[in-house]
Amino acid sequence: MVIERMNNFLFKKASIAPLVIFRIAFGALMFISILRFVLKGWVDTMYVMPKMHFPYFGLEWIKVLPAEGMYIVFGLLLVSALFIMFGFLYRVSTILFFLLFTYIELIDKTNYLNHYYFISLVSFIIIFIPAGRSFSLDNKFFKRSEFKEVPYLFLFLLQLQMFVVYFFAGVAKLNYDWLIEAQPLKIWLPAFSHYPIIGQFLEDDWVAYLFSWFGCIYDLSIGFLLFNKRTVKFAYTFVIIFHVFTAMFFNIGMFPYIMMTITIVFFSEGFHQTILNRIKRFVHYNSERETSVGRANGTLIYVFVIYFFVQFILPFRYVFYDGDLFWTEQGYRFSWRVMLMEKAGSAFFYVRDKNTQREIEIDNKEHLTYMQEKMMATQPDMMIDYAKYLKKYYEKKGFVDAEVRAQSYVTLNGKGSREFIDQTIDLSTQSNSFLSNKNWVKPYSE
Repeated sequence: MVIERMNNFLFKKASIAPLVIFRIAFGALMFISILRFVLKGWVDTMYVMPKMHFPYFGLEWIKVLPAEGMYIVFGLLLVSALFIMFGFLYRVSTILFFLLFTYIELIDKTNYLNHYYFISLVSFIIIFIPAGRSFSLDNKFFKRSEFKEVPYLFLFLLQLQMFVVYFFAGVAKLNYDWLIEAQPLKIWLPAFSHYPIIGQFLEDDWVAYLFSWFGCIYDLSIGFLLFNKRTVKFAYTFVIIFHVFTAMFFNIGMFPYIMMTITIVFFSEGFHQTILNRIKRFVHYNSERETSVGRANGTLIYVFVIYFFVQFILPFRYVFYDGDLFWTEQGYRFSWRVMLMEKAGSAFFYVRDKNTQREIEIDNKEHLTYMQEKMMATQPDMMIDYAKYLKKYYEKKGFVDAEVRAQSYVTLNGKGSREFIDQTIDLSTQSNSFLSNKNWVKPYSE
C-alpha cells in the first residue's frame, strides 16, 4: 500500500514548465558565476599559481592541468552552461558540466565550499531530468516532439535536494556555540557597524542571538514551508530576506542569488507556465511538433534512493571520530555546515634530516598561497598533505629519510589560542584514511 501510494505520488503527471524554467535559470546563473570566476583571476590564483594542491583522500589521482588546460576546462564550462540554458545538446552538456565542475571542485580541499558541492549535486540530478524536451534548441534542430507533461518525480528530485540543503544546515546549527554563545556571529557582525541605520545595532549581543536563532529556525523549517502549497509564498518571502542578509554580511559570492532564484522551483505549475509562455512569445518560439508526455524509468527511483541515503548519513559520520568536530574537523565537509565557526591559527613546520640531525624551519609562503596556508593551519588532514609534500620536496634536495613536525596554535570562536597538535609526531607518516582517528590532535578544552 505504501509503495503504491508512493508510486502514485511520484509518477503523477506534472507540467514540464518548472523544469524548463529551472534549466534556463540554472544555466544562466552558472554562466555568470563561472565568467565571474575567470574575470576575477581565480583560475590563476587557485589552480595555476599554487606549487602544490591538497587532494581529497582516495582522490589523489585527480591532478591539476597546466594553465592552458585549466582555461580550456573553464571555457568548456561556460559553453556547457550556455547550452544547458538554451537546451542544446542537453544530455551531453549536462554530463560535461557535471564532470568538469566536479573535477575543479575536487582538485584542492582549500577551495571547498558548500555551494560548490551543492552545484555538483544539482548538475548530477539534471542529467536525468528531461528539461531539454520543451522550449529548447534540441527540439528545434532535431525536430523532436515537445513534452507538455512529465512525471512529478523529476521535479521532486530538485525540490528534495534543496530541502536537504536547508534542513541539514539547520541541524548543523543545533550546537552550543551557535545557540547559546551566538558564536561566531558575535565576532562577525560588529565588523559591519558602519552600515547605515542597522549598523548601530550590530555590536549588540542580542542582535547576534536574534540572527543565530532565526538562522537555525529558518533552515529547519523553510523546506517544509516551501513544500506546502499554502505557505510557499510566505516561505519565499523569508528566503529573500535570509539570503539578502547573507549577501550583505558575508562574502559568499553568487550563492545567495543562486538560492533566491532556483528556490522558485517550489512555486506552482501555473506560475512557471505563465513565465514560460511570456518567454516564448518574446522570442517567437513556436513548435510545429506534436506534444507528448515524458516518461520515467522505474530504476531511476532506486538510483536516487541510494543518492539521497548517502546525503542523509554523511552529516552524521562525525560521531565515529574522537574529539570535538569543530576542532578536529573529521566529518566536517560535505555535511552542510555553513559558516558555523570562526577558526584561525598559525602553523610552523620543521624538517629534520635523520642522518645528520640537521633541522630547518620552513617558510610556508615559499610553498603555499595565502589561502592555502590559512586553511592548512587549522585543518589536520591538510597538515598531513603538506607534511608529505615537504618530505618529498626536501628528500629531493638531499635530506635522508626526512622527518616533518609542526607546532600549531589555533583559536576557535573567539576563545583563547590553544596548542593544536602534538609537536613530537612526524606528520609525514600519518594517514588521512577515513578509518583512522587523528589522535595527535590535542583535545579541545574550555
